[in-house]
Amino acid sequence: MQTTLIITSIFISILAALFVFARYRMKHIPVVADNDKILTLTDKNFQHQTKNKLVLVDFWASWCAPCRMMAPVLNEVAEELSGNSHIGKVNIEEYQSLAQKFQVRNIPTLILLKNGIEINRFVGVKSKDFLLEQIQKY
Repeated sequence: MQTTLIITSIFISILAALFVFARYRMKHIPVVADNDKILTLTDKNFQHQTKNKLVLVDFWASWCAPCRMMAPVLNEVAEELSGNSHIGKVNIEEYQSLAQKFQVRNIPTLILLKNGIEINRFVGVKSKDFLLEQIQKY
């Protein structure tokens, strides 16, 4: 009985340590600068920047660790896109009206727009290959 209790407490301690370590790593993900090809979208330029284009819009916030994880992926996707396909980003802290308009409830939320109209939506961290495949469908 005592051996089981000791093993259980060691197991719980290891799980707690892993949880603390994972939270520490998530909070300390470095901020990555946006690629020059990424459109910074605001409530003033949103309609103009998404008109007559295919734009994958990232709704994000600076405090969101998964959003920071997506930044390098979006930079790579933007680098590979050509023609009328683009990546755009909306900071939901600064432009809450856009987040409300598109009913963004979780971040990161990625919305694929064609001519300013939503054609697909993805929530959470996605891979570069997944995003390129989704963009190429349209």
